Amino acid sequence: MNKFFIFLLVGIISVVLLTVSSISDQFVDAGSRKKLHFTQTITSTQDPGMGHESHQLAMILSPNQGTIYDGSMTFSSSEPVQIVVLHEINQNDAKGQPTWSIDGKTLYGLSLVDVNKKSDSFEFTGAALGLHSPNSKEFTATVSLDGWIRGQPTEVIMQKIELKPEEPSLLLSRTNVPATIPMHKGLYNTEPVFYVITDSSDKEYAEKLSKLQEWKVETAPPLSKTPDEALQKIFVFKNGVQGDGIYGFQEELFTSTPNQEYEYSALNSVVEVTWKKGQNMIPFESVDDVIEAHESGRIEFNETGIVLNTPQIVWPDGQMKIRDDKEITDELPYGGGQITEINTEEMTVTFVAHRGWGPDGKTIYYIVTDATPSTPAEIMGVLHSPTYSNLISNSAAVDLFQFKNGIIGSGPLGFQPGIAAAAPGDDNYSPMWRIYIVEWNDPETAKILESKSDIDSFKKDDKITVSIARPMNSEHIVNCPFIDPFQ
Repeated sequence: MNKFFIFLLVGIISVVLLTVSSISDQFVDAGSRKKLHFTQTITSTQDPGMGHESHQLAMILSPNQGTIYDGSMTFSSSEPVQIVVLHEINQNDAKGQPTWSIDGKTLYGLSLVDVNKKSDSFEFTGAALGLHSPNSKEFTATVSLDGWIRGQPTEVIMQKIELKPEEPSLLLSRTNVPATIPMHKGLYNTEPVFYVITDSSDKEYAEKLSKLQEWKVETAPPLSKTPDEALQKIFVFKNGVQGDGIYGFQEELFTSTPNQEYEYSALNSVVEVTWKKGQNMIPFESVDDVIEAHESGRIEFNETGIVLNTPQIVWPDGQMKIRDDKEITDELPYGGGQITEINTEEMTVTFVAHRGWGPDGKTIYYIVTDATPSTPAEIMGVLHSPTYSNLISNSAAVDLFQFKNGIIGSGPLGFQPGIAAAAPGDDNYSPMWRIYIVEWNDPETAKILESKSDIDSFKKDDKITVSIARPMNSEHIVNCPFIDPFQ
């Protein structure tokens, strides 16, 4: 690899002082603050700091004299790590405090936060930010960062910069597009719940719901195999008091919301409720009420065995995260939230629909609603649903392959888009995805893979390694309904 070296002269930046101090402050702030917002996967290397040669360091924000970073970071690492924050100091201030330097001349104050965890969140202010391990074992971490870079260099610095050839990348057209989905209103313990319906285990039910909401509900047969531990119930009314329910009667009732974190699931077993003749039909406001009416013989239950994917968008005292950056572009960071707007008046929610590939290489789009474990869910900005861990070895979940290295692109780990083992219309399609990680054994030989057969072929030739994802040493399942954002 050819390397070119240049010397970059960073000059003194002078600021014209204005007579009115408040105006001056605004001018300096506007000219010296830049927003930082990204999610990326980084691999550690030998720590270049003196005395740290046997350690590993993954630098997230590199030091640049005269620059201060501040913000918040969430990370998930393959090994327990410490958080490193560096601070600019001079030689006189160095006595009596830990320092970090690569040449013994330029010193930084060293703050080492010994969290000794594989995942955590942290607020920082300093001249540099990184993850550190006191042993020599290489680690990989996925980091989501939101913050600011402030200040400008204030003195002449001679820097030696190595220019490397630009890494190969892939940016598909319409990588991210808006998907506006109709919402429904249900109830949980007398309080409103707004939710969407994306998938049904039963084809006829999917077609019926598609007509009712004028937005396609995909058929996902594997959802019928969902174990009880990953299900909650939704009570749907076939007669009774008229209202905004699916069939034109009262609202649906839910057995839990995301506030009940270890009970909630977007996967709901449908219980149809019918009033018996001659009964005084009243609206129910909670599951307890409807169960009591059933036990007293006033209504009938039909346990349909149908499973719906009904992610909740708004619930009592909570809602899904709305992105700060609401303009959907091809360069939009994957993390930080999956929704740009919730409109309870128009009864719609707008998701970011991500582009990927189906098993045959055809384009698919998907949204992300919830996941387990907590750190990937937090990085993506979606709900944490621990009940999904019960799907890891269940046929209700299907394999989805994400890339850890290789061609840079719009995938959730910063590389090429993922490839699914099934797509809508397939008998094995499900919105519940069991995540596998694809890693090129030699990243410099990486190519664009577009289909499941590509993965199988390159794996057979020992060019890639495929392994099940276990962030935080936990089962990793993501609710990613495949949708048509252009309907």
